[in-house]
Amino acid sequence: MQKIGVIIPCYNEENRFPINEFLGNFNYFENIDFCFVNDGSTDNTFIMLTNLKTKLSNITVINLENNMGKAEAIRYAVLNLDHSKYAYLGYLDADLSTSLHEMLRLTTFITPDTKFIMGSRIKKLGSIIKRNLFRHIFGRILATFVSAFILKIPVYDTQCGAKLMATPLAIDLFKDPFVSKWLFDVELLLRVIKLKGENYCNDSVIEIPLLKWHDKGDSKIKFIDFINIPFDLLNIYNNYNRRQNV
Repeated sequence: MQKIGVIIPCYNEENRFPINEFLGNFNYFENIDFCFVNDGSTDNTFIMLTNLKTKLSNITVINLENNMGKAEAIRYAVLNLDHSKYAYLGYLDADLSTSLHEMLRLTTFITPDTKFIMGSRIKKLGSIIKRNLFRHIFGRILATFVSAFILKIPVYDTQCGAKLMATPLAIDLFKDPFVSKWLFDVELLLRVIKLKGENYCNDSVIEIPLLKWHDKGDSKIKFIDFINIPFDLLNIYNNYNRRQNV
């Protein structure tokens, strides 16, 4: 029986890594393997991950000597995992702002017709979504702009760090390097549209509102990255429009 592979990129996580959550919840994830990618950390993250691997049988660790950034760390893992073992591949943030149980819940929405599952941070009654106010407002502006002018499909939250993809689709989507360091989630959806068309998105890509999400307040995104987002979006727009016209 094929499993689900979840990739967790890690960069200098020694002081914030929720190791007890992984150890305490191991029994819930018999059908999920976790692949931790040490993305050129300068602290003891790699040692911590290798120690964790000795305690849990469903963990692998990839060590990258140089820091490549989240997008490229995930891409490296997608392309180098044993694809025959996994029906779906996904990724999750190392700080577990999306909890392990929420990731497990996302797997329950897998059907033969569902090829891409996206967690979505929708603040509504019945859910507990704790976000920094500035990041929430900025995120809504960004998401609305991206949906209307870049993707041109109705997506609420491109940037939630919890996603699952059918393995053949994941291989296609991660085959080429990304234009942007932080907005590669937007590029993933653009690649789905380019490869499969908008009808495929409507039929096979779903957004699932998370029941819980907690902003850990220690984002790796710096203020300069926020400043550069309009330039990244322009670069993405020009790059993918140019590909469509070739």
